[in-house]
Amino acid sequence: MLPDALGPEAQQRMLAELQAVIAAAPLYVPTMPRTGQPMSVRMTNAGPLGWVTDRAGGYRYQPLHPKTGLPWPPIPPSVLELWEAFAAYPHPPEACLVNVYDGKARMGLHRDMDEDELAAPVVSISLGDTAVFRIGGPARGDASRSLKLASGAVVVLGGAARSCFHGVDRVIAGSSRQVPGGGRINVTLRRVTSPD
Repeated sequence: MLPDALGPEAQQRMLAELQAVIAAAPLYVPTMPRTGQPMSVRMTNAGPLGWVTDRAGGYRYQPLHPKTGLPWPPIPPSVLELWEAFAAYPHPPEACLVNVYDGKARMGLHRDMDEDELAAPVVSISLGDTAVFRIGGPARGDASRSLKLASGAVVVLGGAARSCFHGVDRVIAGSSRQVPGGGRINVTLRRVTSPD
């Protein structure tokens, strides 16, 4: 974990670029594959591929926004700079998932295993309110620990950590003023396909 990877000005630059992404690819509420229940986060994507989930198709990557049918916008430059700085992987990311949490949103324990290229890390960027992040081991029942991710923190899940269960227990509402109107924005960068 890199708790202060982004200073306040860099965070504001990234937030402005993410607002442009959201304007081009509006936030929507994804649903769980088996139950069709709505998730508590709103999301969108940038890049050639976007991660989506719904009852009809399950977890997957696709090149088009599920509501508008349009291609995802490009990954913002400020986000790509962090991949280049911290991923230690020679190929660019293909998916930039943007999750927006309000004070009640959370993310259950899960592993990011829908990608073909598991040698590439997942790079996660926190903006806005502090999240209580939980990380365990490669089995769901493994012991876990919680960390607080404040605005500007970056987490790189690579190597053995790439297959670890992780999630967000809660968001501490009002802990940051970076996001207008409050809340937390989490950006995760992923390489989906094998470079060869």
